[in-house]
Amino acid sequence: MHAYAERSLRSLAQELRAGGITASALFEACRARAEACDERFHTYIARDEERGRKAAELADLALALGRDLGPLMGIPLSVKDIYGLEGYRTHAGTPRALPEAWEAQGPLIEGVARGGAVFQGKTHTVEFAFGGLGVNTHHGTPRNPWDSKAHRVPGGSSAGAGISLVEGSALLAFGTDTAGSVRIPASMTGTVGFKPTYGYWPTQGIVPLSTSLDSPGFLVRSVADAAFAFPALEMALGHVTTAESPEALAIGGLRIGVPESFFWDEMSPGVGEAVETALSELERAGATLKPIRTPECAAASEIFAKGGLAAPELLATLRQDLPEWHETLDAGVKARVDMAGELSAAEYIVRCRSFQRLAAKAVAWFRDVDVVATPTVPVTPPGVEEVAEPEAYKRNNLLALRNTGVVNCLGMCALTMPVGLDAAGMPVGLHLIAPGHGVPGHGERRLLSAGLAAEGVLGQAAERLGRPDLP
Repeated sequence: MHAYAERSLRSLAQELRAGGITASALFEACRARAEACDERFHTYIARDEERGRKAAELADLALALGRDLGPLMGIPLSVKDIYGLEGYRTHAGTPRALPEAWEAQGPLIEGVARGGAVFQGKTHTVEFAFGGLGVNTHHGTPRNPWDSKAHRVPGGSSAGAGISLVEGSALLAFGTDTAGSVRIPASMTGTVGFKPTYGYWPTQGIVPLSTSLDSPGFLVRSVADAAFAFPALEMALGHVTTAESPEALAIGGLRIGVPESFFWDEMSPGVGEAVETALSELERAGATLKPIRTPECAAASEIFAKGGLAAPELLATLRQDLPEWHETLDAGVKARVDMAGELSAAEYIVRCRSFQRLAAKAVAWFRDVDVVATPTVPVTPPGVEEVAEPEAYKRNNLLALRNTGVVNCLGMCALTMPVGLDAAGMPVGLHLIAPGHGVPGHGERRLLSAGLAAEGVLGQAAERLGRPDLP
């Protein structure tokens, strides 16, 4: 690990502007980590060192001329291979590159590139982002860095994103989240994952899985980094003109709702205990824990387990835009997609309306609390061999997606932060959930303020988890 990987995004941004470090030195340190780790962890599908080096040099030149292009200027980033990124083909986890049209940068990546960020490369993803474990039979499944002996999954579908942060090859990682695809890999790799409300950030330039649920998101090394990155990305999108970070809520005024059921079912040994320990620490520090009922979860989860909206919407994309990619789908992905072909239009509409009605009711969770807290992922990351058999994969995949998936179905925003290790020595995430930006007084900034308050008590990943064995 290089020294820069121990520094916050804010401190690095400040030192870049003060001349204490250069973007070129930062890029080279991250590039060296990618070279040292990629053979072991299989993080990236593609890296363009020359393109990254030139971008870093341009950032240094701009800074030397007194031109500040944006808060993420000179910061090395990784990008999930489902985003269009100039100079890179887009595979979306499939066996071959998609047509050239899918390489176009959308508003989020375009804004960040215009702001002088440095792209390290494109990270591996589950095929068409349709899976929560990180498995990919076409390109190989990246390896979770927290187990040096067994090849455990890294979480998906943004499979390489969390690894890029842990190994130190990137300092911010772009992912997408349809049912947990940012938060699951963040939880399984001991990083922080942030998912804004559906529709808050544009999805143009991203290969769609579910046009009704997809959301861009990102992974970072701490909630403090998330609080720095969020307004920086808002600025890149033109939503704001200055990047003012959220401030931590006073821990003594933080009200946390704790569901009595659903989220705590069928957990691997040590997962629930790690989250309960973290919540107890927050309570001792002054936060208020309130038990709440979440009856909407069971109904939302039942629809989700049948394929929800993702399966039929992916099928529609394949039929309309990528028909030649249907026959090369991984067998597990293909089975779920093909089942959607039997879904009637009426049933699809019923599912859409059911999610809308459940979301409207679920706003009541937050009547007396600021955020709701749950385990992020109820299961320890399984070994790749454990999920090779279709039924085992299906069971583990649904469990991995359960807690995060309902958040998307109910229209909320959420983040995950590392709080401990389970009985297998793998990271455990605390899942903080808030109402979407459409609910007065709530939304993304409020969620980050609550996360900052929690991190102020609990500490960051190295303090809670220690460090994995890295090359």
